[in-house]
Amino acid sequence: LLAEEKSGPAVRVTYRQLDGVKQMLVSIPRLTAGQEASAITTFEVTKRTLLAPPDESGYVLPKSSRETAKYLQPSPYIESNAPQIQALAGELAGAEQPAWQQAAALFDWVRANVRYQFAEQIKPAVTALAERQGDCEELSSLVIALCRARKIPARAVWVPGHCYPEFCLADGQGQLHWFPCQAAGAERQFGSMIEDRPILQKGDNFKVPEERTPQRYVKQFLSAKDAAAPPQVRFILEKVEP
Repeated sequence: LLAEEKSGPAVRVTYRQLDGVKQMLVSIPRLTAGQEASAITTFEVTKRTLLAPPDESGYVLPKSSRETAKYLQPSPYIESNAPQIQALAGELAGAEQPAWQQAAALFDWVRANVRYQFAEQIKPAVTALAERQGDCEELSSLVIALCRARKIPARAVWVPGHCYPEFCLADGQGQLHWFPCQAAGAERQFGSMIEDRPILQKGDNFKVPEERTPQRYVKQFLSAKDAAAPPQVRFILEKVEP
């Protein structure tokens, strides 16, 4: 955290943890008509290119654990237990294959058979499979669903304006490693990632107090009490040049 700027009457900034995601909360007790308040934080983020391991033969499916359990279960729009998902995953990746090759087979099938098509509204993984099209969210969801169907932990990674999947394998000592892959992109990036946008959050199944059902993403929101008119808000997510 480089800087935190606040303006307006009694603006208070706190943070909360939601399944590993740190969310900023801004509380403004009162605003009169025409009055403004703001809270702006500036962070320095260091990104590095992630390279695939030189030898992937030693990686295996992780043993069952609390750390990976939720990344093997269905989540919003990722129906890893759907019969058509289970059947396809079994056809593409057999248990006799090394774990890395299983994940690669699932990933490559999605890239080869599901066309990129931007959609205004998110669709479930089963719909992307049926329609053979989707954008970065649908393609990522389908890769994640297929991996989970083969007992490979997988989750979504969110950056500004984009998401991609990553999968988890264990090395010979049982240490867990997460490997990213680019489901929607011109170049094949599997186990490696060239991406300069900051990671906002990882995961796709969050319990958010303000929502009744599990959420795919911890999103921005505004709530107001006893407001004579709906307040206007601008959420800031901008790159600042040094």
